[in-house]
Amino acid sequence: DVKKCKVCPFKEGCYKGGASKSYAVTIKSSEHSEQAKFQVSEYFKEKAKERYKIEAKNSELKNRHGYDVATSSGLLGMQIQGAMTIFAVNLKRILKLND
Repeated sequence: DVKKCKVCPFKEGCYKGGASKSYAVTIKSSEHSEQAKFQVSEYFKEKAKERYKIEAKNSELKNRHGYDVATSSGLLGMQIQGAMTIFAVNLKRILKLND
């Protein structure tokens, strides 16, 4: 609706005076804008380079050692299950190194 475009606060670059048709422009929320700025930062780029190590460890825990959906409910149950799985994996490694 051209009438709405005439009074829209975001009409700059979108509405041209005297136009009979208008086009929609996506307006990002402040959260999306902040995330886009963050993804360009050096901190994000450094952390993204290290992410593959974390993903590899998660994959190993899930596929080789049975770390799956938490059997108990709540955040504490998930933390305990994660800690126990990591402990068991480290114990397996220690035993394998001793053999």
